[in-house]
Amino acid sequence: MRAETSTPQPRWQRVLLKLSGEAFAGERGSGLDYTVIGSLAQQIVDAHQLGVEIAVVIGGGNIIRGQHAAQAGIDRATADYMGMLATVINALALQDAIEQLGVPTRVQTAIQMFQVAEPFIRRRAIRHLEKGRVVILAAGTGNPYFTTDTAAALRALEIHAQAFLKATNVDGVYDSDPKRDPNAKRFSYITYSEAIARQLRVMDLTALTLCMENRLPIIVFNIARAGNVVRAVLGEDIGTLVGGEEK
Repeated sequence: MRAETSTPQPRWQRVLLKLSGEAFAGERGSGLDYTVIGSLAQQIVDAHQLGVEIAVVIGGGNIIRGQHAAQAGIDRATADYMGMLATVINALALQDAIEQLGVPTRVQTAIQMFQVAEPFIRRRAIRHLEKGRVVILAAGTGNPYFTTDTAAALRALEIHAQAFLKATNVDGVYDSDPKRDPNAKRFSYITYSEAIARQLRVMDLTALTLCMENRLPIIVFNIARAGNVVRAVLGEDIGTLVGGEEK
């Protein structure tokens, strides 16, 4: 008789996945790479099919960065609003890619635009998750001067996510820049306090402090490797766990 194989059990039942805008650009560096977006959608769908409730916060750096626009002379608040609108473009692209794979979604935005998305309403977002929909959260916090990392940490806490999955272009948090230092060491686990004290580039200080004060574990991993979203929700050692329960 063939031995039965057990279905892997996710470590977390509800997560917040933070995707940078740059992830949508692929090797182009800017704009939208629809092949890459399709791959991102497939990773999200694969994790969703394990029964994990997933909310996604998206950056807009592939289109415009508010900070860079401000440095070019645009009023900072205006530049940040431009960046928020860029995240909506990315959200709609991801929504279409996920729904083409047969999974229902909802896009919610912190800036109201009823023709294309719902406004962010915390209880409604939670209800969508409970109904098996992927919720894509765009336009940051709706306020200038806040990064999408901070928006992601805030939304994760609001929807009672059990983990913050921070997808990056490197496979975790290092003690120095691995692109410049061949001897850079990757942490498999690090406390919030140590990440802050070492000034490691996990995320901005506001976002990291929010997670620390509310004991929300952060998993930093490489989104470019197929299957890593599934590995992250299963709790596999694919990157760096910041805070939470020590391995």
